[in-house]
Amino acid sequence: MMIQKEIIKLMGVKPKIIPKIEIKNCVNFLKNYLLHNITLRSLIVGISGGQDSTLTGKLCQITVQQLRYETKNINYKFIAVRMPYGIQTDEQDCQDAINFIKPDQIFNINIKPSILRSEKSLQKSGIIISDYVRGNEKARERMKVQYSIAAMNQGLVVGTGNAAEHLTGFFTKFGDGGTDINPIYKLNKRQGRLLLQELHSPKNLYFKKPMADLEDNHPQQDDESVLGITYNSIDSYLEGKKIDCKIQKKIEEIYFKTLHKRCLPITQ
Repeated sequence: MMIQKEIIKLMGVKPKIIPKIEIKNCVNFLKNYLLHNITLRSLIVGISGGQDSTLTGKLCQITVQQLRYETKNINYKFIAVRMPYGIQTDEQDCQDAINFIKPDQIFNINIKPSILRSEKSLQKSGIIISDYVRGNEKARERMKVQYSIAAMNQGLVVGTGNAAEHLTGFFTKFGDGGTDINPIYKLNKRQGRLLLQELHSPKNLYFKKPMADLEDNHPQQDDESVLGITYNSIDSYLEGKKIDCKIQKKIEEIYFKTLHKRCLPITQ
């Protein structure tokens, strides 16, 4: 129990939330950061069609709408970025998310040509990457694209990672794990779902099975199959609830195994 309490403290997850209050907290968190950094004017989020990016995108859109009204500065904007690898199987979910969020601006950038060029360059040097490594390349290419857009729009790259993903290290180091600010970091999966329900999101977006969908050989493989643990168990763990001892042990083993992902680069 001591390890569980320590992890919960580090992740900052509350055992219970009131969705309306958490929405306000997330929006105020983003607003205050922008107001204290007066050169910043935009928020950038990669929209995948999943729960986390949909929620983060909606929070960002609410933030800039409130800032435009409160400051009378029309230059604040939210930019949604679509970054499919070729043709995305769940493209309809992405479009549903975009229609729900109603971003100020949308960029559509196919990352496949960049990934293939990079892979070809590596092959010339005798480096043949695996399907798993290619998946990480996709995540890092997407983050690179977002930072380029942010740099040209006085913007911040907003992360979509939640507490359950951070606990398990279920993100790509310097890929989707590399962002400027993360408003939903202290929420677990079920709490994020509650916020989307409060915001009247289409049900298919928050009931959708979470999936990274990075590997070509395992398309649409859901996160829980990879982790070998359900998000329900991880969420209960983060809320301080008692769960099966074997599952608790596995969660903690994954946490320590992926510790390097949550640390800054090692220095002397």
